[in-house]
Amino acid sequence: MKAIQITQTGGPEVMSIREVPTPVPGPGEVLIRVAASGVNFIDLYVREGRYANPVPFIPGQEASGTIAAVGEGVRSLKEGDRIAWCSILGTYAEFALAPADRVVPIPADISFEQAAAVMLQGMTAHYLSHSAYPIRKGDEILIHAGAGGVGLLLTQMAKTLGARVTATVSTREKASLSLEAGADEVFQYTEVDFAERINSAGRRMKAVYDSVGKTTFLKSLLCLEERGTVVLYGTAGGKLPTFDLEMLATGSFHVTRPILKHYTATRSDLVERAAAVFALVSSGQLKLRIERSYSLADAEQAHRDLNARKTTGKLLLLP
Repeated sequence: MKAIQITQTGGPEVMSIREVPTPVPGPGEVLIRVAASGVNFIDLYVREGRYANPVPFIPGQEASGTIAAVGEGVRSLKEGDRIAWCSILGTYAEFALAPADRVVPIPADISFEQAAAVMLQGMTAHYLSHSAYPIRKGDEILIHAGAGGVGLLLTQMAKTLGARVTATVSTREKASLSLEAGADEVFQYTEVDFAERINSAGRRMKAVYDSVGKTTFLKSLLCLEERGTVVLYGTAGGKLPTFDLEMLATGSFHVTRPILKHYTATRSDLVERAAAVFALVSSGQLKLRIERSYSLADAEQAHRDLNARKTTGKLLLLP
């Protein structure tokens, strides 16, 4: 099979397409013919060596496809089933392995491209809005990187739950996208101080969803109402500055640092959350923005485009 293989970590140039043996499913595993693979920031971090993966390895952690073979002991799945999965390395390939209990069925009205586009970011937006801090009708919330992959989906989910959404973005184009997704107000952080604007208006946030970290975290605390929550789900802008925990006492603030795997840890959690996300897509309440699809051979360019932050929608690889 053809696959992107990394033999040493580094920049986008370390990815090359190669012929490698098609894997064979072991007990409890399924072999999937990949239809579409999502490209995510975590793929860049893995490629750079931020995670300890022995080389060589095949990158990619989100995909959809059809089952090509099942391993010993797999009873609930069969060849030809349409499934999707995420958080398992190895999707930048024509075929991939996954544990049978970590794949989910794709509804008939959801395409392979939609499934691959929404598994990782969609379930992230879902656990953030429904579990990490469960949004309630009337909540006023702030979403940083509101035009990013998760940000656009999180904004839409927050609006369906009845929140008033303020978002921060980097450019005017992204401000327009955030407003289209349903944000009530958008600040371009390159031009204004979001905390100053919010505070000067006498407003306070019930929750702040922060995937940036370094430049936003401390200012986010300044925007909270008493007993408000900062949900720090990423640090794309760099590691957090050191801060005194006593700052939280000024408003009995809460800070949580959640990750997806803890909110999809059991089979039932995974299936129920994925089904909820697919249902939002099917109903039209969650609109996906698939910006561009690349061939497997163009994975390097996909990484360059994502890293340059030139994109405003989901990127896919189509083997």
